[in-house]
Amino acid sequence: MAHTTTAWDIATDRTVVKRAAKIAFVVGVIIAMINHGDRIMGGQMDAAAWMKCALTFLVPYSVSTYSSVMAVRERLQSLGD
Repeated sequence: MAHTTTAWDIATDRTVVKRAAKIAFVVGVIIAMINHGDRIMGGQMDAAAWMKCALTFLVPYSVSTYSSVMAVRERLQSLGD
């Protein structure tokens, strides 16, 4: 019986997680600085602002992971998995 690779299997694959984390770090820092840089540099961040800043990193992580899942699934389908 053939094994079907699920979206979860792909999304939690070590290479996908590492790639998404690297992208999330770079893009997240850029977005956080655009949105909160003045407050960070001025020491004016409260807990809510830090939470929003942390959530900023989830967007590029999610987009990168989703893109990888779609690309791998498409590739597997073309190979007949």
